Amino acid sequence: MREGRVIALAGLFQALALVRAIAQRGSADAQAVRASLASVFRIDADSPADVFAGVGNLRLGLETLISQLDDNSKRDLALTRMAVQVMRLERTLMRNARTAQALRDGIGALAARIESFESGAADPSGRLAELYAQNLSRLQPRVLVEGNPTYLQQSAQVDRIRALLMAAVRAAVLWRQLGGNQWSVLFRRRQYAMLARGLLAACAIEGK
Repeated sequence: MREGRVIALAGLFQALALVRAIAQRGSADAQAVRASLASVFRIDADSPADVFAGVGNLRLGLETLISQLDDNSKRDLALTRMAVQVMRLERTLMRNARTAQALRDGIGALAARIESFESGAADPSGRLAELYAQNLSRLQPRVLVEGNPTYLQQSAQVDRIRALLMAAVRAAVLWRQLGGNQWSVLFRRRQYAMLARGLLAACAIEGK
C-alpha cells in the first residue's frame, strides 16, 4: 500500500516538474509528458504502477520526489506549494459531484484514443486543457504556476501546462484512493524517500 502511495506521489511530482519545465524553459521531456498525460485515461487500472504503464515511466517523478522529501537545499518550494494546491483542488473536485462527473465523461470520450496518445501519434493536450479550463479552473484553490512570461503567454504552452495539471490531479486522486493525505507525507517523509529510492533503483536495473 505504501509503495503504491509513493508511485502516486511520483506521478504527481512528475506532472508538476514537467509543468515547471515548460513554464520556465518552454520545453520538457517528451516521453515523460506522454506517460503523464496517458495516465489520465487509465481510470480502472489494476495497480498504481499500471496507471503509468509501469514504474519505469516515472523516473523523473521519483527523482523529483526524492529531492522534495530529502532534507537538503535541492527542495523546490514552489513545487511543494503547487503539490499542496493540487491535493486541495482534488478534494474540492471530489466534493463537487456534478463537476467530477462532467470531467469523467470528458475523459471517457477521449479514452478510446489512448494508444495513439502513448505513441505520440496524437496529442491530447488541447482537449485535456479544455476540460481543465471548463471544470477545474473554476474550483478553488487555483493552482498557481510561476515561470517565464514568454512561455506563459503562448497558447500552446498554456494548453500543455493545463493538460499536465490534469495529470497531476489524476495522481492526487490515486494518492487519496490509496489512503494518502498531507499528514502522511509529513510524518512518513523518510520512509517514502527510501521507498522511492528503491523504485528508482529498480528502474535502473530494468534499463528504463
